[in-house]
Amino acid sequence: MLVLARVAPLFALAPLFSSRLIPMRVRGIVAVAIAVGLSPVLIQGKHLPTAPLDLGYLVGKELLVGLAFAFTLSALFAAITVAGSFMDMSIGFSYGSIVDPINGTQSSVLTQAYSLVALLVFIAIGGDGWVIRGLAKTYDIVPLDRSPDLGRLIAGVDTAFVGIFSASIQVAGPVLLALILTDVAFGLVSRVVPQLNVFGVGFPAKVTVGLLLIGASLPFVAGWLADSLQGSVSDALQMLHVA
Repeated sequence: MLVLARVAPLFALAPLFSSRLIPMRVRGIVAVAIAVGLSPVLIQGKHLPTAPLDLGYLVGKELLVGLAFAFTLSALFAAITVAGSFMDMSIGFSYGSIVDPINGTQSSVLTQAYSLVALLVFIAIGGDGWVIRGLAKTYDIVPLDRSPDLGRLIAGVDTAFVGIFSASIQVAGPVLLALILTDVAFGLVSRVVPQLNVFGVGFPAKVTVGLLLIGASLPFVAGWLADSLQGSVSDALQMLHVA
């Protein structure tokens, strides 16, 4: 039960593990299977309390550690989603939205496209294996019978949250800069040639420029995501320390 309390947040927040494409029952079975597989190794040499209050405290502590670890990983994918929404607003795709099968919510075209690309890269580089190995290493840092350093844990979660915006700017920056320059160019043209219907010409031009740059930058985004995923697992482990 204690191991399951730390494993379960992965299936609520972590990329791929929390995907709505995976039925809830399947996620529950996999979480229990991981907990059952880890438990025999983790309880060796440990004398865990059986009193209800002490056991409740340990369950809460395990949930806190699991939530912090899963949130740090989900922040990376949140940055990809925010980058897609920035580009949707700049190009004009935010006027239309469709249902995102990963999150089960409505999102614009590029937001969903970037989420799917991030998920495909995550699977292709074996990110699920990295996450499971990272979760297993958390028990080396914070064992079942020890408590984490709460101050360092909160600081790590805060850093991951603040990093969402900066990471999204890194992903969407080249496309946003090109679209801003396109707007400036059409603004100058409208002053020089007032007869030109800028709104009629500008929207297709922005769509063309945006899609061309997105197609050119996606390979670099995939490489950035692979490197950042390793860094996210490392950051999630570094913020865990015994009090």
